[in-house]
Amino acid sequence: MGLLRVHKGLAGQGLRAAPMAHTLSEAFPSHPADASTVGFVLSRLPRGMAPILWVQDRLSRKEAGRPALAAMRADRPVIMVDLSRAADVLWAMEDGLRCRSLGAVIGEIWGDPPSLDFTATKRLALRAEAADVSCWLIRRAASPDLSAARERWRIASLSSAPHPHDPQAPGAPRWSLDLFRARHTKPGQWVATYDRAADRVHLATPARDRAVDARDGTARGRATG
Repeated sequence: MGLLRVHKGLAGQGLRAAPMAHTLSEAFPSHPADASTVGFVLSRLPRGMAPILWVQDRLSRKEAGRPALAAMRADRPVIMVDLSRAADVLWAMEDGLRCRSLGAVIGEIWGDPPSLDFTATKRLALRAEAADVSCWLIRRAASPDLSAARERWRIASLSSAPHPHDPQAPGAPRWSLDLFRARHTKPGQWVATYDRAADRVHLATPARDRAVDARDGTARGRATG
């Protein structure tokens, strides 16, 4: 997937197409190597040709590989930085947020290193808001401990949508989104589908299990008896 765009009709579904101001967000893949997280993060980045700073620690690079960016515009610069320690990733991200000419800063950190505490995330959030630069932390194999991130997402791949012409072929890719913490919008859950023709991500509220409550029959029996 390339630089996807979230459908503009999302405001009515409880999720804004873009935050009011750029800040720090976190994304937690359901599986450490799940590539759907990268696709969703790309869909939330601002348009334009400003460079993207992408920083990975050693374990993220080893276990998940480099992000698949082949479908992005070839003339939009992506600055890849490979570092060993999570502390160095955080330092590079914070330093990058001092540069207002960047379009976004993205960091990938494996697990729950001691350096990634509330203070570190608070510094990133304040830097991003001061520079008005979008900042994302992809947290692989991590637990959602205390954080100052303004949005926190859990993301998982789903089975593809049915193919409109061939039931044996895969259809549009889909994944589940769980916005479990947010400061400027209401948390919620969605099923995301990528529309390749429109280069957009469409969201739908997931279907709920409508199992009949056992008490319904009892109450009905009393009413008719």
